[in-house]
Amino acid sequence: MKKNILAALILSTLAVQVHATTQLNVWEDIKKSSGIKDAVADFEKQYDVKVNVQETPYAQQLEKLRLDGPAGIGPDVLVIPNDQLGGAVVQGLLTPLNLEAKQTEQYTPASINAFKMDNALYGVPKAVETLVLIYNKDLIDKPLNSLQDWYDFSKQQRAKNQYGLLAKFDQIYYSWGAISPMGGYIFGQNDKGGYNASDVGLNKPGAVEAVTYLKKFYADDVFPAGIVGDNGLNAIDSLFTEKKAAAVINGPWAFQPYEAAGINYGVAPLPTLPDGKPMSSFLGVKGYVVSTWSKDKALAQKFIEFINQPQYVKTRYIATREIPPLTAMIDDPVIKNDEKASAVAVQAARATAMPGIPEMGEVWGPANAALELSLTGKQDPKAALDSAEKQVQMQIEAMQASNQ
Repeated sequence: MKKNILAALILSTLAVQVHATTQLNVWEDIKKSSGIKDAVADFEKQYDVKVNVQETPYAQQLEKLRLDGPAGIGPDVLVIPNDQLGGAVVQGLLTPLNLEAKQTEQYTPASINAFKMDNALYGVPKAVETLVLIYNKDLIDKPLNSLQDWYDFSKQQRAKNQYGLLAKFDQIYYSWGAISPMGGYIFGQNDKGGYNASDVGLNKPGAVEAVTYLKKFYADDVFPAGIVGDNGLNAIDSLFTEKKAAAVINGPWAFQPYEAAGINYGVAPLPTLPDGKPMSSFLGVKGYVVSTWSKDKALAQKFIEFINQPQYVKTRYIATREIPPLTAMIDDPVIKNDEKASAVAVQAARATAMPGIPEMGEVWGPANAALELSLTGKQDPKAALDSAEKQVQMQIEAMQASNQ
């Protein structure tokens, strides 16, 4: 009798342990869990797992993980922006994933590379956003093909006291679309396929040529002086919503405000450069990653693979309207027939991910200052970019020294 009771207790304990290991905690972005609801339900059935989904702002999830992970109350799977990847890997917060080539090849190269560091993959891309061209259909019938065409049109518009194309080219986030295809770069590559923070390419001949070309939009009064500097984006938005500008370069975050302002707008990929290449842009990528503190890393990876199957990605897009970087989805009618989504998807395939290493934080200030000085004619573009590169290198060296 005692043996039977003991055996029952052991079996009961084992059952509790088994049940405990079949729990998976997932942090999803705010107001986005509806997009994975069906996938979660199917995953639970197939793997006999209970998935607990909690919504948390994606940009704050890593900060929360630093406390909750070691305490044993953190997630197995979470969502992060790619520009936080470098810091997270250096701090040991994430677990590398082991995906087969056929799985990674279904994503656009830029989006999957956004979650690689030193030849290791740490995440699977969920959604992308990037700059596009937004135009007022009441002021221009269709988007022009080249940046030169937009310049010529803008000159004509100024004669009517109107504006053609407006863009925040005095910030590298916006001018990158010309700088990158023409030969400039932020960081070179190291022998592990990652970034070499000691190799800064802001003053390369292609970068100087790009900035010199963009300068004419300012020198010839195609752009108003008020769009330079910290309040420039507000000025651009105001001119567009007041129907004084025919087009702007902006991101999907502007769609809703423009719609609310009653603008009859269209969206297109960015125009081509003087050499015929399409403008690039910085790509922002959200991705699913696995916590270092996950008690079942293999199951967590299976979950990420499962919910990113095409049928679930399509369901997620319909529910959240976040553009997926799955190549099969670019030509899917649900995106292809949606002008806004299609433009973002096409441009995202031409974009390059923002470097996710911590040193990127040292680039923005000097680069933006150099662009403002160059484009407003206060300094020669090469001299300004030379100075910016030296300053970035000095700041990176100081940062690295302080971390040793």
